[in-house]
Amino acid sequence: MIHVLAIITAKPGMRDRILQAWRGNVEAVRAESGCIAYEAVVDVRDGGAGFAQFGADTFVVVERWASMEALRAHGAAPHMKAYANKVKDFTASRAIHVLEAA
Repeated sequence: MIHVLAIITAKPGMRDRILQAWRGNVEAVRAESGCIAYEAVVDVRDGGAGFAQFGADTFVVVERWASMEALRAHGAAPHMKAYANKVKDFTASRAIHVLEAA
């Protein structure tokens, strides 16, 4: 199984616009062959001292894929290209971490 942490940072104040587009794409992604999990998460409100935070402009997409082939197909899917086009003007940065069990 492949794990992905996609850390998306929006331009200031644009996170909700990106998340709206992301939510509009979720059904198509979850229907992809090999998609096990696909979820967006943000910092816990009032998480307390001592915990690192991504901040108000960042969210993380936590993904699990059956294989690297499934993940590669996901990246090339037409709906992912359309999503990227929708959010490019609102995105400051993104880092995609592809992981496997230790």
